[in-house]
Amino acid sequence: MIELLPTKSTFTPGELVEIEIRGDAPRGKMSVWYLGDSVLELDYDGSATIALPGLGIGSYGIELSDGTSTVRTAVQVAEQSAARLRYGFVVDYSPNRDLTGVSDTVRRLHLTGVQFYDWAYRHAELMGGGENYTDALAQPISLATVRELVQVVQQAGAKALGYAAVYAVGPDEWPAWQHQALLNGAQAPYGLGDFLFLVDPAAPDWLEHFVGDLTAAVDSVGFDGFHLDQYGYPKMARRPDGDIVDVAQSFTTMIDTVRSGLPEATLVFNNVNDFPTWSTGSSPQDAVYIEVWSPQETLGSLASVVTRARTVAGSKPIVIAAYQHVYDSAPTAESDRATALTMAALYSHGATHLLAGEADRILVDPYYVRNHPVEPSTAELLKRWYDFLVEHDELLLDTSIVDVTGATVGAYNDDTDVTFESAIVGETGLPGEIWRRVTESNGRRIIHLINLVGQVDSLWDAPRNPTADVGAGRVKIRRIPGCVPRVQVADPDGLGRLIDVEVTVDGEFAFAVLPPLAVWQLVLIDPTSRQGEDNDNR
Repeated sequence: MIELLPTKSTFTPGELVEIEIRGDAPRGKMSVWYLGDSVLELDYDGSATIALPGLGIGSYGIELSDGTSTVRTAVQVAEQSAARLRYGFVVDYSPNRDLTGVSDTVRRLHLTGVQFYDWAYRHAELMGGGENYTDALAQPISLATVRELVQVVQQAGAKALGYAAVYAVGPDEWPAWQHQALLNGAQAPYGLGDFLFLVDPAAPDWLEHFVGDLTAAVDSVGFDGFHLDQYGYPKMARRPDGDIVDVAQSFTTMIDTVRSGLPEATLVFNNVNDFPTWSTGSSPQDAVYIEVWSPQETLGSLASVVTRARTVAGSKPIVIAAYQHVYDSAPTAESDRATALTMAALYSHGATHLLAGEADRILVDPYYVRNHPVEPSTAELLKRWYDFLVEHDELLLDTSIVDVTGATVGAYNDDTDVTFESAIVGETGLPGEIWRRVTESNGRRIIHLINLVGQVDSLWDAPRNPTADVGAGRVKIRRIPGCVPRVQVADPDGLGRLIDVEVTVDGEFAFAVLPPLAVWQLVLIDPTSRQGEDNDNR
């Protein structure tokens, strides 16, 4: 097996971009592609690494070919890796563990942030266990391993973010904090079973303690920042002193205070089930992160969550934690199809997906220690789709992208659309249809086609039927006079990069026939790409 592995998940401008070649790769050509155009070609002489000179800011596909077979990866050159959050996780801090698999995952999937889940001694005493301890759920922790993992993640190009619950106190620490309890209607403290109890996250004495704990963790362990967690409840509560607490407001106060105490830290707050994204989305953190649960169970609801988040996120990246429990109950092939549709829905709407981490593991449970080892098919799927996400970053995640579906498709608009002879095309992600979305950015039009034909529902965490054969779509584009648009199409399960398709002209319209649709296609239209006479064909 031959694999291309970037030496880092993201490169900065001026930094030497290097690709490690694993396996017995024959001599051949290495080529670099930018949005379907070849920008660099080098001879490959069989060495273990190859440098790619002169790559400016942007995202690129990388191919190594010996004339008969091709292997791929992607690289991104960016001023700030924080502009994107391709998020992963680690959970194993046992002494002397192997760290190579984590580094490979960060590099292979181009992760820019890694959540260090449940690394601490206790929820309310992060650093209270010394150098070796068991955590609150009896998992063995070596701080030496945590520090080594932090360094491995950073060397691979990602940020190391320590997990910290923002208002959770265990039974041993509860007597010191029960005066700040969040009480329910029965005057009992809200909690997580009998394992944790919740305090007002904006209580001044709690915040002083919490920020102090985080600061000590940065100093001792070397974290780049923190994943700030909550549980999605309560929304309103009362403290023992009688004050009513608006928890959404308390969360924003907490984030403001943590930012003041740790001005250089990367901060990611968990908006559980979209609560309270409307309040925290514009707060001084580095991403808008949402963990979804019922009733947000369909692919369309995922799209709606991302769309709402974009209204408050500004330039922040959006990450959705959608755990694929399906792998615990369904065959791998059916689960892989569910994961592909989940990623297609998220990527096409401008969000990334927290799913993969450790050494080839995926999340199937909110307690990350109960993760799922990936089968080869899942590993190959993730590799292809994360490469695709990086290579087409500016067509998927750029904050300039706007949804123009309602302004372009249909008989009234008749500007840009795709039709299929044997399938219905719709806008809302209904089962049995092709889900079509049209966006625009920097003068280009981008069409997303997601194949839900043959599915009996649109649940994102459920076994999926095989992809139905719907044949090829036909694109219709209203032309600019004197121009013939360029039409390119990319498929993460196909070649992986944009390829040109033939465009024909008939009066005021141009037409193109797309390759057969599998799970997801991205169609890129440049309406001013080619100047020519009105009767031009190509």
